[in-house]
Amino acid sequence: MGTPIETELTSQYRARDTELQSLIDGLSLPQKTISPKYFYDEYGSELFERITELPEYYPTRTELGILTEHVEEMGASFGDDASLIEFGAGASAKVRILLDALQNIIVFVPVDISGDHLKAAADELAADYPNVQILPVAADFTRPFELPTPKRMPARNVVFFPGSTIGNFAPDAALDLLRTMRTVAKDSGGLLIGVDLQKDPAILERAYDDAEGVTATFNRNMLTHLNREFGSDFDANAFRHVSRYNTELNRIEMHLVSERDQTFTLGDTTFSIAKDETILTECSYKYTVDGFVALAAKAGFLVHKTWLDDNELFSVHYATAVAPGE
Repeated sequence: MGTPIETELTSQYRARDTELQSLIDGLSLPQKTISPKYFYDEYGSELFERITELPEYYPTRTELGILTEHVEEMGASFGDDASLIEFGAGASAKVRILLDALQNIIVFVPVDISGDHLKAAADELAADYPNVQILPVAADFTRPFELPTPKRMPARNVVFFPGSTIGNFAPDAALDLLRTMRTVAKDSGGLLIGVDLQKDPAILERAYDDAEGVTATFNRNMLTHLNREFGSDFDANAFRHVSRYNTELNRIEMHLVSERDQTFTLGDTTFSIAKDETILTECSYKYTVDGFVALAAKAGFLVHKTWLDDNELFSVHYATAVAPGE
């Protein structure tokens, strides 16, 4: 065993006044709302990794199956000397399938909001893949961030966005995010993205409300995270977790339901919430294949290939960046 390899973390994320104001604005809406990005402190990231292993949660194992089966074909689409940039990397488990099978990735840039969790995962990757430069960036990928400069410049950038995280964004916001990815990919680059598909609502509701209660803990931990990060005073134990499918909007919703009439303070603002009133913490939109292809086109991506599992629960797409009007 050699000396452990450690990566240098580029940190671009800070809890700014704009973050606090955004939270206040969301909680001031008729349907109180908190962005799902606040799930991911270190403990929240660990909980999400547990969720991905639950029997009810089909997306992760289904996507892993698609990646494993078609990795060579996906890699051929990247071309030589590619830089792979993963938005919302977390533990970077899925990228290992690509790094294990492919020799044409020379740089990997994992981007995630949870810096400590990201750094630990990046150090492990650097030790396991010494021929790939690992450049972790702690940033909120929904906002502009700078890519670090690698030792060896890649021929192209490929954005990797697994897990159907695109579904966490309303259609307009999803389009904005895809346009950001198009900017990162540049004219010669590409996008490899996982997208969950529309299906029986009962399957979806079980996936987001497991029998073990891990997702419920994950949902409530968001409030604990906000208390620590912003000095709020949520009583996380005074909320219960629910998931439900919105058939009109084709999305699964996660809510925190208030168990009693209560108040909480965020910054200088005090909020009241009634018994059974909810805070919307996540929406996960589900797509058809054609629907996602059309959305990607609006953002400047041309989908060349779509891979599905046998039950057509999930999809993975490879798209290339195209110039406007092409």
